[in-house]
Amino acid sequence: MDNKALSLKAGSFLLLLLLLSNLLLCRSVDSLPICPSGAVNCEVSLRDLFDRAVILSHYIHNLSSEMFSEFEKQYAQGKRFITKAINSCHTSSIPTPEGKEQAQNIHHEALLSLVLGVLRSWNDPLYHLVTEVRGMQGPNSDILSKAVEIEERNKQLLEGMERIVGQVYPGVRENEVSSVWSGFPSPQAADEDSRLSAFYNLLHCLRRDSHKVDNYLKLLKCRLIYNNNC
Repeated sequence: MDNKALSLKAGSFLLLLLLLSNLLLCRSVDSLPICPSGAVNCEVSLRDLFDRAVILSHYIHNLSSEMFSEFEKQYAQGKRFITKAINSCHTSSIPTPEGKEQAQNIHHEALLSLVLGVLRSWNDPLYHLVTEVRGMQGPNSDILSKAVEIEERNKQLLEGMERIVGQVYPGVRENEVSSVWSGFPSPQAADEDSRLSAFYNLLHCLRRDSHKVDNYLKLLKCRLIYNNNC
């Protein structure tokens, strides 16, 4: 078998592993223990809440990365949108640590508050993202389905984080940390490239923030559940 055939076979195998990994992650998310709607005395352990939060955050980050890649292929080829997207996220005003070492130096109460702030700051943008994607031209069904899924999962993750904070610091009023999104440019005031640039920027920021939240939650789980022994 020549090198080209071996390379194609290896590529097909890696693609199959990726598809299986995404399928298993999706099933893991769907099988997470969730309190029945309207339940008042639903008790879930802190470990289970963190397990669920970490799975959800990882799933959201995977979806946001895939959605960003699909948008790039369909709408951003040759547009050089990345030059405008750097350092222009609406959550940039939230002082989040940039790396693992910085995050480890932050008290877990402050880190929990930052995670809540980032998640809350995405409620409005994700709602409008779904609405706007419905009206976009071109084959965007995959992007739309992912946007809808991310919006729903972000709500679930935020609910879970509020329960975690309630268990870690019962009866303590948390500090409100969030950032306001300015919205998409209006159709009347922007050309098509400007609107696509705004989409690109939002998806770029979503991928960035979902990665941060995923890393922070893994660190918090290690610190609060396993006493840093992980």
